[in-house]
Amino acid sequence: MEQTSKNKESQVFEMLLQTAGELPSKAVAQPSNFELPQNWHEEHIEGQLAIDLGQTDTEVILVTTMAGAIADKMEVYIHSDLLTVRGLRHSPIEDLKDVEMFHQECFWGKFSRTIVLPVDVKGDLAKAEYKNGILTIFIPKQKTDTKIEVVVVDD
Repeated sequence: MEQTSKNKESQVFEMLLQTAGELPSKAVAQPSNFELPQNWHEEHIEGQLAIDLGQTDTEVILVTTMAGAIADKMEVYIHSDLLTVRGLRHSPIEDLKDVEMFHQECFWGKFSRTIVLPVDVKGDLAKAEYKNGILTIFIPKQKTDTKIEVVVVDD
């Protein structure tokens, strides 16, 4: 393979999916001319929540951990079959001066998550509870098995 002017660690590879009839697909790595911007982390600073989604006979239940989130900055939206949770959390040490981090895994800043709900719901009747860093959302299901009476009309 021909070496470009970039060093090996900075190369970004593109995966090309090749499909040949019914044969298994193959992914081939190829060098790319894509340059990763120096400020890439500043442009993509919104984190994504991990969620658990379940159901009972009457409702859909979503649970997500949001430790450190500011309660008045949380937003929950339900539109048709989409549910979006947004918020903001601040690191308790971000306001301290001269702190040099040795290791950092926690995400601090804006976060959001949008999911497609698996069943029809009554979004206007949803309820949410934030307790001990855990957000739980209860959304009543739409009743879809309504029996409709058939009226026979004589001609």
